[in-house]
Amino acid sequence: MAIIFHCDHCGKKIEAPDSSGGKWGKCPACHNKLYVPSPDSDEELKLAPIDESEEERKKRLMAETLKLTQDILQEREVPNGPAEVAEPISEMGERELTKNIIMYLRQMADDELYEAQRTVGLIARHGPQAAKILNKIALSEIPEPELADIPRQVLSALIKSLRTEIS
Repeated sequence: MAIIFHCDHCGKKIEAPDSSGGKWGKCPACHNKLYVPSPDSDEELKLAPIDESEEERKKRLMAETLKLTQDILQEREVPNGPAEVAEPISEMGERELTKNIIMYLRQMADDELYEAQRTVGLIARHGPQAAKILNKIALSEIPEPELADIPRQVLSALIKSLRTEIS
């Protein structure tokens, strides 16, 4: 006599020989691992009642997740070029420019891309002067204290990226 049961994964009806009862096997339809009940266990499990409030909560959370996902996908992208700044171009001292360069590198390392894009707009106005400061930072054996926790390779890549932005 065969053991007849349904796959837990795909629901297909399975007939297994008595000798496979109480062992693990694979469903011939979906190939998932399943337990073959022993032939002498005729007791059926009754289904637990569905908690309607829990089902409604799950449905509401899924709808909210879908809405948030759609909102995120419809957000505008960050512009490619340097951010426009309304103030006129003014002379920036070496100390202030160095501070802005360090702030940009820190923002990039901290993944604060929007703020970094604004900062690069300030730095790009002073291209040649900023390039000299970048060279000084790149060649320095001891990094600035604000940048000390950034791995050397990452810092080098960020400096290279800023050089590209300002040239």
